[in-house]
Amino acid sequence: MSDDRRIFWGLRGAIAAALVLGAFSPAAAQSDFPSRTIKIVVPIPAGAAADTLPRIVADRLAARWGQPVIIENRPGAASNLGAEVVAKAEPDGYTLLATPPGPLVISQHFYAKLGFDPTAFTPVSIIATIPRVLVVHPKVPVSSLQELIGFAKAHPDKLNCASAGIGSPPHLAAEMLKAKAGIRFTHVPYKGLAPAMTDLLAGHVDMMFDNLGNALPHIQAGRLKALGVGSDARIAELPDVPALSALVPGFVDAAWFAVVAPPKTPPEIAAKLSQAIAEIVKRPDVEKQFQVMSAVPIGSSPLELAAFMKEESERWRAVITSAGIKAN
Repeated sequence: MSDDRRIFWGLRGAIAAALVLGAFSPAAAQSDFPSRTIKIVVPIPAGAAADTLPRIVADRLAARWGQPVIIENRPGAASNLGAEVVAKAEPDGYTLLATPPGPLVISQHFYAKLGFDPTAFTPVSIIATIPRVLVVHPKVPVSSLQELIGFAKAHPDKLNCASAGIGSPPHLAAEMLKAKAGIRFTHVPYKGLAPAMTDLLAGHVDMMFDNLGNALPHIQAGRLKALGVGSDARIAELPDVPALSALVPGFVDAAWFAVVAPPKTPPEIAAKLSQAIAEIVKRPDVEKQFQVMSAVPIGSSPLELAAFMKEESERWRAVITSAGIKAN
């Protein structure tokens, strides 16, 4: 089992086998679904992994069922706009949300008011996870996570850490590191990961958490130093880089991308979608496409996703509350 599958299953915990099998009972799935176009709303702009992964799945679903499966990008309001669109759609399985964690497990703890209830979505499946990696600019006088922690303790707030914005997963990962390692550094929010990475490569900021797929080329080229990965063990792409949890107990973090349906979607439809996604993401040709983005296919059941989201929501609630993070 890969390291990132262990992240998912470790956070997830055990689920009764009988319940999982029951969710996939062939008799339960509606035989006439789908009979028309399925729309998958992606709450970010086109181009990033969170957009590319569901496109790969959508193409295979269309081929499998002989019905169009289209992607509609609805970015805005920290991914909450697209989530709200799906939350208000008909619960018939023909409108789905494919999203990173934000709208499902972070927004309710960060924003005072939302136009939807994140806990009301009908879980379908996790498509994949991508390891998160802590990287620093070569000018930073450290070569290991232990040295970074020692430097930060000796020089509180001297280091600065870029992120994709206040309340973004990379920001929360940084806050979790600060709390668990007992260190201080300055947060520098950007409007997205791309400008944050640009300034990190230029040396204008010292460090950041990023998805492995984004950071790996820069690490391999020597433009950045990798100090730790968010998985609970080392990963094949960076065999010499330790897991952050080895020095910071309890630190586990990975990007993940899930599919959910509108509230009150029949469980039979959710199960049929979930089973199809699970079979698609484990196909060798799809795994190869995922590997380009350092993504690890998961294909969870609705029950597993429901439990996983509950645990993730509580974990990030604790980080947001303890750090006193507020929306602008």
